[in-house]
Amino acid sequence: MVGPREAVAAVVDPEIRVVTIDDLGILRSVEEDQATGRVVVTITPTYTGCPAMDVIRTDIRRALATAGHPDAEVRTVLTPAWSTDWISDAGRAKLAAAGIAPPAPSAGPGGRVVPLTLAVRCPQCGSPETEQVSRFGSTACKALWRCRSCREPFDHLKAL
Repeated sequence: MVGPREAVAAVVDPEIRVVTIDDLGILRSVEEDQATGRVVVTITPTYTGCPAMDVIRTDIRRALATAGHPDAEVRTVLTPAWSTDWISDAGRAKLAAAGIAPPAPSAGPGGRVVPLTLAVRCPQCGSPETEQVSRFGSTACKALWRCRSCREPFDHLKAL
């Protein structure tokens, strides 16, 4: 039987179907009360008004029920606010492989800096010769960019 952590970590993000909620850092914790079997999952949305949160909660409950944990609570925590620094290395690689340019990580633990994007590399050809077409992409957390070298459009996950 799949454990609760593994079941929840495998839930795919409904807007960016190539990554899981664990890859994105949305999944904060999964705790199981050994006496009662009740599972409590804590998640943080990528931004406060994220329309995918209801679907994510439903998918988490479904994954846990399938794994034999029907008594689950999903808590949404807004503090600390989600950051693109929470995207795992595997998540960044999956985004890039799907043609979505991931944001660069910040300065590291304790070294939060104001991000200054000099160039967004094209996930298709790797060129830094890109331009933002629209601040708003296919979802609210992405912007639309275009490569000047290969001429391909691509999404860029906004740094938060």
